[in-house]
Amino acid sequence: MRIGFGVLSNVSYRKLYSAQVIALAGTGLTTIALALLAYELAGEAAGQVLGIALTLKMIAYIFIAPVISAIIPGALRKQVLIGLDVVRALCVMALPFVTEIWQIYVLMFLLNAASAGFTPTFQSIIPQLFDHDDDYTKALSLSRVAYDLENLLSPTIAAILLLFVSFESFFVANSIAFLLSALLVLSATVPPLLLEEKRDPFRRKLTQGFQIYLKTPRLRGVLLLYLVVAFAGAMVIVNSVVLVREQFGLGESALALAMATFGGGSLLAAFMVPPLARKFGDRNVMFWGAGTLLAGIGLVALGFGWFNYALMLLVWPILGLGYSFVQTPAGRVFKRSANEEDLPKLLSAQFALSHACWLLAYPTAGFLPSVVGMGNTLVLIAVLCAVALLLGARVWPKESYAPLEHKHEELYHDHVHFHGEHHQHEHEGWEGDEPHAHPHRHEEIVHSHEIKIDRHHPVWPTRSAG
Repeated sequence: MRIGFGVLSNVSYRKLYSAQVIALAGTGLTTIALALLAYELAGEAAGQVLGIALTLKMIAYIFIAPVISAIIPGALRKQVLIGLDVVRALCVMALPFVTEIWQIYVLMFLLNAASAGFTPTFQSIIPQLFDHDDDYTKALSLSRVAYDLENLLSPTIAAILLLFVSFESFFVANSIAFLLSALLVLSATVPPLLLEEKRDPFRRKLTQGFQIYLKTPRLRGVLLLYLVVAFAGAMVIVNSVVLVREQFGLGESALALAMATFGGGSLLAAFMVPPLARKFGDRNVMFWGAGTLLAGIGLVALGFGWFNYALMLLVWPILGLGYSFVQTPAGRVFKRSANEEDLPKLLSAQFALSHACWLLAYPTAGFLPSVVGMGNTLVLIAVLCAVALLLGARVWPKESYAPLEHKHEELYHDHVHFHGEHHQHEHEGWEGDEPHAHPHRHEEIVHSHEIKIDRHHPVWPTRSAG
């Protein structure tokens, strides 16, 4: 299970990965400090304050990410990332000076709006840094490791630091982390998007990622698997504390251990994904992950009457495995489903849609137990996961990358292009070096190749699915 730290020999990736790790470390401390700040200002109503803040976070993620992606020129991705890091640093730096609850809401919305622009833009750069899919897979696994280690270590680090400093200092540390991230991005080389069409109207830029996502059968399957991740993950994140404290009557250390086993399972899966994806393919690994999540939740639901803490420590790492098996290879699927110039918009759509799944899952996992009981909630979640998994298998065919025969009608248009299978027209000499843009004609043609939704393939061929 070699995860391939050799990809860190890529200088630009090493700098960007370091920026990600540093920013994650700071964000982990801020998450804990925010809970303490909410309690200081709101007392027993701190839970409501955090609930509203998290809802605003999801709203920012869902609605802001596609807008920022639509207005960011590809040539300025590096500058925009630096600017968004500075905005995040300023928002966090202002939190120690908050005196009213509404100020928390404003700052958290601005902070997460900046993150909604930063994360998919950052993710769109990484595949451009590697020539081989195996290296990109290892980079995705390293990213998953960073997230899991942050989840595992942040509570422990915060508990130790709180023995010596106040929680307000966590905000300062995170602000510094964002500024360090900005400096690392500044020092990295960000490849250009050579075929970006700057003349596209805003509406097309805003919707292109969603068009690619929802018109590509395998990506519809990915979205359904993310529903499984969201519902199963929400049960773990929201209700672990209820199970440990109320159901089992145990303390905070028992809760911390249970969450650590979940994170440990996810971390282990990140090490397993590169060789598994190489041998069995992304689709199989992701469906194994979703099936593992369903099996884990289903086991707890069916045996809830005799479910105890010891079984929880066995099931939670299995859920962690499934959680990471779905998410880690997904980046490879997105990379292969869009042209390079469209990938930032596709990843922004993924960022928005995946968080929409969580926006559905969190209230379901949080409120249903008080209405129908924890056991019935688990049954309902298991049924929802099963339906999503079966629908995902139906819409995502096994041969999803197979060449498809399709027909192009005669077309006359103008956009940036290289010459290749879809561009074989003659030049008059004034058009300039490739890539270049000029009015050109496409003759009617029937041919076969792997399909990606783009301006030449606005719909998926109907003669076959993929």
